Amino acid sequence: MATSATTDAVLAPAKPHSLLADYATLFKLRVSTMVIITAGAGFYLGSLQSGISPFHAGLLQALAGIAVVTCGSSALNQALERKTDSLMRRTASRPMAAGRISLTHGLILGFAAIFLGSLYLAYTTNLLTGTLTLLTAIGYVAIYTPLKRVTTINTFIGAFPGALPPLIGWTAARGIIEWPGVALFAILFVWQFPHFMAIGWMYREDYARAGIRLTPNLPNTQYAAQSTVIQALFYAVLMIPVSLWPAMLHTTGYFYAAAATILGTGYLWYTIRFARILRNPDSDSSRLVARDLLRASVIYLPLLLAAMMLDAKGRLLF
Repeated sequence: MATSATTDAVLAPAKPHSLLADYATLFKLRVSTMVIITAGAGFYLGSLQSGISPFHAGLLQALAGIAVVTCGSSALNQALERKTDSLMRRTASRPMAAGRISLTHGLILGFAAIFLGSLYLAYTTNLLTGTLTLLTAIGYVAIYTPLKRVTTINTFIGAFPGALPPLIGWTAARGIIEWPGVALFAILFVWQFPHFMAIGWMYREDYARAGIRLTPNLPNTQYAAQSTVIQALFYAVLMIPVSLWPAMLHTTGYFYAAAATILGTGYLWYTIRFARILRNPDSDSSRLVARDLLRASVIYLPLLLAAMMLDAKGRLLF
């Protein structure tokens, strides 16, 4: 008989938690690191378009502000989801779900970080960057997070704030929204769907227990698998032309175009492989192919951004 996440937590031996470790979980440091990487790539490419070295004080100022707002958004997200987090095995030990950090504590940290980080960005970079960063936090916390319990469209809505960091990095360097920055936004937007479909499939039972609708939580598991695979394949195919957009805009050269094509084909291959979940949706093998797609997505994005930065037009030699 299946046991609840709360029962599991009671039966499992208690693990010591330091406040520092709890803050690391509250601020989702791994996710925040990915945000910083993508924002840094946007800043790098934008700086080169201005003909200046990207490695100046403005880079650290922009990334510091973005990191603070990202951490604040994660804290508020966990404040809103503390009850649903306590119902899922993978999140039951989070500090707010487990009661180690109080609601007031989390709210003060979250609001202060978002407000001060956005203000800092507006002062040290430009008003546009500060505003975009604040809107990203609002979209993630106030729109995407509540929708997770209402409709599966939350994945599409949540992809917008999720895709903004590289555009924010671009505006921090350039001060305006331009097509190359929009292309970076589009790449992150499309990339998220196979990534999230893999996560949703791996933890669908956990999400269903908490009432979170990342994938169709229906009694008809076959239909849920079909819906998940169709979405993942659609965006994996779309990923190839979208990833070539920077080359079309002459932000990058032929090396990047070739690398993007190869990487996109590999990402598509893992997504096609993910379609094996249709054979036996409830089997352990379906979770394994979902995990493989998740790993491929996490590897794909940094490699794509690295190729883009190496082949950026206007690249400076040091």
